[in-house]
Amino acid sequence: MTAPPTPSDFEAETNATYAALMWALSRPGLIGHLPGTGQAQIITALIDRESAVHCTDPALAAFAARAGAALVDMDAADHVFARDLAQADLLRDLRCGSDLYPEDGATLVINADLSVGTALRLTGPGIDGAVDLSIGGLPDGFWAERARIMRYPMGFEIFLIDGSRVLGLPRSTQIEVL
Repeated sequence: MTAPPTPSDFEAETNATYAALMWALSRPGLIGHLPGTGQAQIITALIDRESAVHCTDPALAAFAARAGAALVDMDAADHVFARDLAQADLLRDLRCGSDLYPEDGATLVINADLSVGTALRLTGPGIDGAVDLSIGGLPDGFWAERARIMRYPMGFEIFLIDGSRVLGLPRSTQIEVL
C-alpha cells in the first residue's frame, strides 16, 4: 500500500490559511484564526498567475507579483489588499460582478480592529439570528457606502484582518450600524 504524500510546512501553512479564510467567510460575524499574521499569507494561499491584484502597499504588491499575479488598478482587480482605505468612497472602485456573473465581484482584504469600534449587527446566511460586534480602523462612512453599493447577488466579499484574527463578510451579509 502506498502512503499519501506528507505536506511540506509551506503546504500545511497555506492549507491552514485557506481553511481559516473559508471558515470565516462561511460564518459571518465569528472571528477565525489564521496560522500567521498579516496579509502576505493570504496572498500565498489565494493568488496565482490567473489572479488580478491591487495592493495599496508597494511591498505587498511586489510579493503578489512574485506569486504570479497581474498587478492592476482597483477597478479591474479580483483581489484588493489594503492596509487601510483613506476614504470609504474608494469602495465604489471595487468590482461587483453582474446579475449573470455575481461571482466576478472582488474580494477586499483590509486591516481593521476587531476589538473596538463601530457597533454593528450582522444578519443573513450563515448567521443564526443576528450577531452584534464592534469593528474599528475603517474610514468614516465605510458601512453606509458598502450598503449603498451592494445589490445582492452582486457585490464583493470582505476579509477583515487583525493580526492573526480574521472576519469574513460575504456579499450576502446584511450589516446594520447600531
